[in-house]
Amino acid sequence: MTDTLISTLLSGIVLGSLYALMASGLSLVWTTLGVFNFAHGALMMIGAFVAWTVSEGMGMGLAAGLVAGVGVAALLGVIIEFLLVRPFYGKPNMLLITVMTTLAAMIILEKSAQIIWGARLKQLPRLIEGEVSVLGAVISAHEALIIVIAPLILVALWLFATRTATGRSLRAVGQNQDAAALLGINVPLTFALAFGLGAALAGLTGVLLGGVRFITPSLGVEPLVKAMIVVIFGGLGSLGATVGAAFVIGLAEAFLILALGLYWTPFVLFLGLIIVLIFRPNGLFGRA
Repeated sequence: MTDTLISTLLSGIVLGSLYALMASGLSLVWTTLGVFNFAHGALMMIGAFVAWTVSEGMGMGLAAGLVAGVGVAALLGVIIEFLLVRPFYGKPNMLLITVMTTLAAMIILEKSAQIIWGARLKQLPRLIEGEVSVLGAVISAHEALIIVIAPLILVALWLFATRTATGRSLRAVGQNQDAAALLGINVPLTFALAFGLGAALAGLTGVLLGGVRFITPSLGVEPLVKAMIVVIFGGLGSLGATVGAAFVIGLAEAFLILALGLYWTPFVLFLGLIIVLIFRPNGLFGRA
């Protein structure tokens, strides 16, 4: 029984780590631009497919595949911002319009992936082979590496946002675009940077997830929904709240699967989200 609980706890931490990486990119775009990027999950899928193509199809190794997957995802994020979001800045219905345009981008990317790579299941090799024993419970070394990598990346993202001039520019634009422009900040460039960074985090998540799950054109759909739950549950506009909510959701999902099974877990998660928003409309960790 103890081994089962420890295994469930470790699974929850792995899920929380992946959700934190995914949701932090989504939160970054929301904080800076005030829009949800519904193509975020598709960018994660593209990152995984590109990494598979470079590492397996071209035989260049997983390290090259990781760099290529993250790079292509980041580039596509910048292109989406330039073509499908930037033309609508300042429009009265910008939020609704960008929902439709990024949903269109998601569909285009998914269908393009199906044409290019087909519907057959693919899987990336694990970053590290083997298994790790933790207090009697066994997880793959790849999952253990995810637990280690995710906090390091999130800390690096926090340091970038708080300790660098570029990161402070992102935060300034998120707080007041007009005032940031008066201070000499290139607001359109900052928007593109936010989209690119968010997409890079999505691509990295896709590569990490590709060593655990099979890669398909619909790989990013479920993680996108979970990332949106995390961002809303934690509270919009705060990286710390997003990360905290990611681990809460990850651990809750792991233990709900153990207790109720896969079928009822999504229902309970959404019910919990609704209850939290009734009593705390700004999210569990958000401030009014």
